Amino acid sequence: MISIFVAMTKNRVIGEKDQLPWRLSSDLKRFKELTTGHPVIMGRQTYESLPIKFRPLPNRTNIVLTRNKDFDAPECIVAHSLAQGIEEAKLHNGSDEIFIMGGGQIYEQALPLTDRIYLTEVETTAQKGDTFFPKLHKNDWYIKKAGGFEQDEKNQYAATFYIYDRKETND
Repeated sequence: MISIFVAMTKNRVIGEKDQLPWRLSSDLKRFKELTTGHPVIMGRQTYESLPIKFRPLPNRTNIVLTRNKDFDAPECIVAHSLAQGIEEAKLHNGSDEIFIMGGGQIYEQALPLTDRIYLTEVETTAQKGDTFFPKLHKNDWYIKKAGGFEQDEKNQYAATFYIYDRKETND
């Protein structure tokens, strides 16, 4: 199964200048709980936006996508296409669920292949943002609310968790 994990604002913003435009401890905890033990695929800019102490993300096979043939990511697998990244992920523990964790271009490429989306909707409208999550066609997905959290000292905004499961098609 290929899954996307994403947090976005009500106006679909997922990043600004290669950074998350919020601080949401509860969302990071959920990300860790869901992805630990599974391969994670990310673009080079997403990888480089991670704090150095979290590179690679622990207890996960980290696969970094880049067009740069000379790019090196210590203790990670470097792939040069999404298809290659998915094939690499299938060779590792936890490959029953492969997580796509951004950024915008990678989400765009992965969406047609995705079986499930773990979406955190951040209860704000971003005034700035240069990276967006693609628009979803709601009739392609079963959507269920899966919890959330309120704004507090560890979470800059309230948010709601959703799980989108792709509907079967009768092709």
